[in-house]
Amino acid sequence: MFMRFLGVVGTTLMLAGSVAAQTTPAQSREPVSGGRPLSEWIQDLTAPAPQTRNAAAYEIAGMGSAAAAAVPALIATLDDPIAAVRFPAVIALMEIGPAAKAAVPRLQQMEEEEINDEIAAAARRALRRIQAEAAPPPP
Repeated sequence: MFMRFLGVVGTTLMLAGSVAAQTTPAQSREPVSGGRPLSEWIQDLTAPAPQTRNAAAYEIAGMGSAAAAAVPALIATLDDPIAAVRFPAVIALMEIGPAAKAAVPRLQQMEEEEINDEIAAAARRALRRIQAEAAPPPP
């Protein structure tokens, strides 16, 4: 009798948990990398330490097109005084792809004006990936 009671209680608890899970709002579909959501990585793009900004841009790049919400912050990061921060920001925009179309004007400017050749070349590659017709023809 006691075992039957435990079975009924256990089944009731499982069903109640299942119903509660179905009635609660859906969890955010925010992408996660390194155990942290995209919004935290976006905040790190403005951190005081360049290493933190660099790591954030690379983590966002690893999220690919799922990180489209980071495009405005990445565009702002293209003005970072540290090349080691600008480069992964360009890579992140390239990995996001067509959803980063808002970055095209700034990437075109970087392709022409960036003093760091590696960053200028990365901007050219990003333009080809984001919007092929916006990229200059290969040299």
